[in-house]
Amino acid sequence: MKIIVCMKQVPAGTKAEIDPETGAMKRLSGDTRTNPYDLFALETALSLREQLGGTVTVLTMGPTHAEEMIRDAYTMGADEGVILSDKKFAGADVLATSYALAQAIHVLGDADLIICGRQTTDGDTAQVGPALAEHLGIPHAAWVSEIVSIDQKAVCVRQDLASVTQVSEMSYPCLITVDKDMCVPRLPSYILKKKTAGRPVHILTFEDMPDQDLSRYGLIGSPTSVERMFAPPEVEKQVYLEGDADEKAGKIFSILTGKKII
Repeated sequence: MKIIVCMKQVPAGTKAEIDPETGAMKRLSGDTRTNPYDLFALETALSLREQLGGTVTVLTMGPTHAEEMIRDAYTMGADEGVILSDKKFAGADVLATSYALAQAIHVLGDADLIICGRQTTDGDTAQVGPALAEHLGIPHAAWVSEIVSIDQKAVCVRQDLASVTQVSEMSYPCLITVDKDMCVPRLPSYILKKKTAGRPVHILTFEDMPDQDLSRYGLIGSPTSVERMFAPPEVEKQVYLEGDADEKAGKIFSILTGKKII
């Protein structure tokens, strides 16, 4: 079975630099980490490979420094890593991002199963996975919390939706997005880190895409218009209280009510 896991690097903290002209997040600045939901997607893929055999390929779109995330995936057991990286992909919204990923999957030779995390902690739309499936023309199931059964022909999953729980069976190729209750991600392996130190991370650019229509990619291919995006102002109000328990209780009462204890 050929499994592709779509992963993403996201800002590591609450601070993110925004381009004031485009409203897009500047991916080359600040500390980053692997999107937490994607770790559950990777663990799901690795567990299925152990059960059914095959390969696990990690695919991401972003700057080339995403190699760090790919190498972390290698230490967990991923077989191959691919970065979709080109300035022409910058500023992409859900539609353009999912289209570029779909084109990259065609380059990789398609897949039996594509697994994405439920959502990312930066965009938070939970739409890229389903949109990717639509571009590929394959069935998909979102918010998967359990794989009920799986074999070489089909996968049966349980989805915890807003008001119902649904069980769906899909033939390959198909796509699922997994929730955080799906599994517990394994820890990186030092042995795998040493073993995969020289393993290449492949780079795909716009020139590798089967569709060379520039209007489908990046900021140009993004119909979503962001009027304004900004980080909220930092407000830190800390009050340190001195005294014994009774004195502190009185001060807290005064702060909350505006009244003094007589």
